[in-house]
Amino acid sequence: MMIVRRSRDRGCSRYHWLDSRHTFSFAGYFDPDYTGFSSLRVLNEDRVAPSGGCPFHPHQDMEIISYVLDGTLKHRDSRGNTTLIS
Repeated sequence: MMIVRRSRDRGCSRYHWLDSRHTFSFAGYFDPDYTGFSSLRVLNEDRVAPSGGCPFHPHQDMEIISYVLDGTLKHRDSRGNTTLIS
């Protein structure tokens, strides 16, 4: 069974550089009914301000998938790889 969770019904984080909607419990948002789906733990809709972005931080044992609707996203990993995603 598929459950549609509208953006307005999900968790939210706002910073000067980010407006984020959390499908599952994440950061300061916790909903015991939505903690993940199988091995998927994070599914966020992030809107990053122009020239904005989060400070460098590590991730362990996870894959990150990003897609860009408008503009270009610069991603840098701990191995020194940098990629521009448009």
